[in-house]
Amino acid sequence: MTRIIADISVSVDGFVTGPDPGPDNALGTCGEALHTWAFSGDPDDRRVLREGTARSGAVVLGRRLFDLVDGPNGWDDKTGYGAGEVGKPAFVVVTSSPPESVRLTDLDWTFVTTGLSDAVATARELAEAASSDSGKELDVVLMGGGAAIGSALDAGTPLFTGGAPRILAQRSVTPTSTATHLTYDVL
Repeated sequence: MTRIIADISVSVDGFVTGPDPGPDNALGTCGEALHTWAFSGDPDDRRVLREGTARSGAVVLGRRLFDLVDGPNGWDDKTGYGAGEVGKPAFVVVTSSPPESVRLTDLDWTFVTTGLSDAVATARELAEAASSDSGKELDVVLMGGGAAIGSALDAGTPLFTGGAPRILAQRSVTPTSTATHLTYDVL
């Protein structure tokens, strides 16, 4: 069965970017520190990135994040979702209106204008098709940004405030030289 996974780098105090994120400063001021682990040579960081992206059958992101990753200072062959780690999953963008053009034309983009739940349903269909094609279980990954994941958890932004209380079951903890990777199941 296709799982829905929320996968995002977050500071201990609940922030997913530094202050003032935008097209020329995607992660905000000093926000790149949140993603140091994704570019480190630490073998555990590499394993976490490889395993996380390898399970991706489809990835959901919000329009603000799409505008950053598809913008002129966004993803390229060296930086992007699992760059250098795995194939390229389908990407589903939640938006009120699709963009007029897409810079990253080598990626499979689907734009859903009818809300997050429809975007997740579309991503699930794409992940299930990719699972069938590959012969292995693949998941839907909620990449973010924070508002999209917060909405998916009905918690808002920042991730850890508001909404109904949730029970989390710890699956794994992997400390590395650059980060501590925490994996939880939401019960």
